[in-house]
Amino acid sequence: MRLTTYTDYTLRVAMYLTLKYDSGELVTIDQIASAYDISHNHLTKIVHEMRGQGLIETTRGRSGGIRLARDPGAITIGEIVRWAEDDFALVECHTSGLDSSCVVFQVCNLQRGFRQALQAFMRELDAMTLLDAVSSPRDAKTFLGIPLHAA
Repeated sequence: MRLTTYTDYTLRVAMYLTLKYDSGELVTIDQIASAYDISHNHLTKIVHEMRGQGLIETTRGRSGGIRLARDPGAITIGEIVRWAEDDFALVECHTSGLDSSCVVFQVCNLQRGFRQALQAFMRELDAMTLLDAVSSPRDAKTFLGIPLHAA
């Protein structure tokens, strides 16, 4: 299983905001795009949807920006992955609503095995918070160009 680039970028935004959470500072999309060297346009859509999910707060205007809406210790990676990913079918024949052309589909037990594997995967992600996702906040700030004096 491979998560989409959209989910990857969403997690990056959330982790960046986690590093800035204690300071209460607002962060701009440009700051995040520059830190990760990714497209501002990609992040704009992600930030808009994160706001709609209630994960972040946004403030408009010249001194505006974004920040996490909740404590990063209360936001799980599983929560983010569930809404960011649009398809958890591990193989085509198990996609809901599609007729399978596989001749053994009716007697195939892989669907059960894949479902259990996915449930175990999501349990692990549900056990990890945004705080857990950054093993060394000080080093992460250095890598991302966030001043260390900022909380």
